[in-house]
Amino acid sequence: MNKTKGCLIANFATVPSRMPEERRLAILTAFVKAQEISALDEAVDVLDMLILNITREAKKTGQKKRLRTLKDLDRAALLLARACALLLDEDTADDLLRKTIFSSVSVARLAESVEKVNELARPQDTNFQDEMVEQYGRVRRFLPALLRDLHFRAAPDGEHTLAAIHYLAELNGSKKRILDDAPEHIISGPWKRLVYDADGRIQRAGYSLCLLERLQDALRRRDIWLENSDRWGDPRQKLLQGEEWQAQRVPVCRALGHPTNGSKASEQLAAQLDETWKTVASRFDRNTAVDICNEGKHPSLTISSLDKLDEPPALIQLSSRVRQLLPPVDLTELLLEIDARTGFTREFSHVSESGARAQDLHISLCAVMLAEACNIGHEPLIKHNIPALTRHRLSWVKQNYIRAETLVSANARLVDFQSSLALAGYWGAGR
Repeated sequence: MNKTKGCLIANFATVPSRMPEERRLAILTAFVKAQEISALDEAVDVLDMLILNITREAKKTGQKKRLRTLKDLDRAALLLARACALLLDEDTADDLLRKTIFSSVSVARLAESVEKVNELARPQDTNFQDEMVEQYGRVRRFLPALLRDLHFRAAPDGEHTLAAIHYLAELNGSKKRILDDAPEHIISGPWKRLVYDADGRIQRAGYSLCLLERLQDALRRRDIWLENSDRWGDPRQKLLQGEEWQAQRVPVCRALGHPTNGSKASEQLAAQLDETWKTVASRFDRNTAVDICNEGKHPSLTISSLDKLDEPPALIQLSSRVRQLLPPVDLTELLLEIDARTGFTREFSHVSESGARAQDLHISLCAVMLAEACNIGHEPLIKHNIPALTRHRLSWVKQNYIRAETLVSANARLVDFQSSLALAGYWGAGR
C-alpha cells in the first residue's frame, strides 16, 4: 500500500466512530469490499505492466541480436545471391549448371551460407517470441502464485485461454518440462516452433510464455475477466439487469432507435445485412475500384485510393475565420472558466457528508476530472508549489469527492445551464 493511500485510510479511520452502530458496520463492510476491489485491480495492473515489460525487453534484446548478426546475414545472403544469379543465367547449359556454380562458389561455402541464413533469418510473422521464451526463468517466479491466487473467468471467446490457465494451475509445484495433454488451441502460428520440440512434444517454457501473451490480450479484450474487479471485471455485469432494465427499456430503445422486442431487432438487422451483401455483390463486377487479391495465405480485399477533393474557397475562408474566433486557451483554463460560469464543482460533496470545503477545492476537482477524462493520471498535473495541486490533495479529492452521485449532480447542473443559453434554444434539442 503506497504512502498516500495509507494517509487517506488513516484519515478515514476516525469517521465511522462518530456514526450509529448499524451505519458504521455498513460503512466498514463497504470499505473492506472497496479495498478488495482496488487491491485486485492494482494487482492486475501490475501483471499487465509486467507482461508489457517482458515483451519490451524481448524486443530490445532481439533488435540488439539482429544488429550484431546483420553483417553475417548480409554476407551469406550475397553469396547465395551470386549462386542464384548463375542459376538464372540462360547462357549456361543445364548439364553444366552445378559445375559452373561450384566453380564460382565452393560447396562448403554454399552450405555454410545456407546454414547461416536459416540460423539468422527470422520468419515473417515472428514478434521476438524467441527472446520472450528466454525470460522464462523470470516468469516462473511469479506465474504459480498468479494462477493460484487470481480466479479468472471467461467469456465465450476466452474459453480456450481459461482452459490453458486451469491446466497450468494444476501443475503448480510440478517440475515437468514436457507437458502432456495441454490445451493446444492457444498455440498460434509464430509460437508453434517454440512450443513444440523436434518430437512434437509441448515444452513448458514456450507454452507458459505463449499463455502469458494470450492472457494479456484476452484481459484487454475482456474475453478473460476477474470477479470482484472494477477495471478488469466482466463489462456485461455493468449492463442494466432485471427490473431496472425493464424500467429503462422503452426510453433506452427509443433513444437508440431500436424496437423493444429483441427478436424483432435481430430480424431487422439480419435483413439489413442480407440486403447490403446482395447489393454489394451485384455491383462488385462493375466496380473497378475494388479487387480481390489472392496472393498470400488468405484472399484480401484491395480498394483503390479515392481521388483527392479540393476544398472550396468558401470552406477554407470559413475555417480560417472560425480559427481566428477561437481564443488560445488551455484545456485546464477552459474547464476552470466553465466552472466559474456554472459552479458545477459545488455539486461535489465529501463522502462523510461534511459541509466543510478545502481552500481552492474547485481547482483540485477540475484537475482530478481532467486527469480521469484524458487518462493521463495525476502526475502531469501535480504542482508541489500550489497547495491545490499537490499529490496528496489530488489523491484525497479523488478518494472523497469523485463518486457516481456527485458526477450525476454536476452533470445535471451543466445541462441545466446549457439549456438556458440563447444559442442552445436556437439550435433546439438536436432531434
